[in-house]
Amino acid sequence: MPWQPEDAPRHTHKADTPHLCRLWAEVANSVLAQTANEGRAVRAANAAVLRERQRQGDLEVGEGDDGAGFDL
Repeated sequence: MPWQPEDAPRHTHKADTPHLCRLWAEVANSVLAQTANEGRAVRAANAAVLRERQRQGDLEVGEGDDGAGFDL
């Protein structure tokens, strides 16, 4: 079953805006479709949220540990 934006806060507290929740769901569902691996999908979605927050200036680089070092 695909993830919904409402599922994001359960997996990362950093998805604290509607935009970040939608991003999380889009990335999680995309990676799940490509890999059929739920753990990898969640890690990729968490990393995407973290990167977006860093891009927006909400977090300093290196802050948080949601899998930002994973290459997809």
